[in-house]
Amino acid sequence: MTENEPGLDPLKEDARVTSLNERLARAQSEEAIRKGEGDGESGRNYRLGNRVLAELIGGLLGGGVIGWTLDYFLGTSPWLLLVMLTLGVVSAFRNIIRISNQRSK
Repeated sequence: MTENEPGLDPLKEDARVTSLNERLARAQSEEAIRKGEGDGESGRNYRLGNRVLAELIGGLLGGGVIGWTLDYFLGTSPWLLLVMLTLGVVSAFRNIIRISNQRSK
């Protein structure tokens, strides 16, 4: 019986509400850009740069520390240090090349 009774028509969307939503979305995007949370591309590039730097420093320090330690205990100074530094640099560049060849998502 309630199906046949006339009810209230749903309210049409008010132009003021639409305008307010548009202004709110624009203000939120401007605030995100101001805070540096924009499109995310710069953040992704920043993380990639930090990763490359960490690979390079890690390879150098890792090879140096391992080489120096082996030289210290085996008395082969400076040969193992030079060999391990070279291996560290080669490994770091190999990882950097691998990182740069990955497709961005």
